[in-house]
Amino acid sequence: QLVESGGGLVQPGGSLGLSCTASEFRLGIYAIGWFRQAPGKERDFVACINGEGLHTVDADSVKGRFIISRDNAKNTVSLQMNTVQPEDAGTYYCARFLYGSTWCTETETDYEAWGQGTRVSVSS
Repeated sequence: QLVESGGGLVQPGGSLGLSCTASEFRLGIYAIGWFRQAPGKERDFVACINGEGLHTVDADSVKGRFIISRDNAKNTVSLQMNTVQPEDAGTYYCARFLYGSTWCTETETDYEAWGQGTRVSVSS
């Protein structure tokens, strides 16, 4: 299972960094995705990154603001959130892609081993 961390309170326009780690397997052999769920809403795709970190996909809502990256030596995938907006609030989850390491998708059902999530609040 994956473990997310780094959530908290951030002001609109501010930045926050999230991390996703695993203790029982090597993240580097999987593509990893980040998703988020606002209260009362469905879980939405945010970004994903392939195993080597050379291919990423970003949701339109976060393009140019969020950066997904990975450090396989540290067994960590990060999500740097910049210029955070109120609509970015929610619980953020990471998960591993079911279909290998060379690509990734925006489809929630293509992922497994979901973490418990880390909550991001946006308020001034």
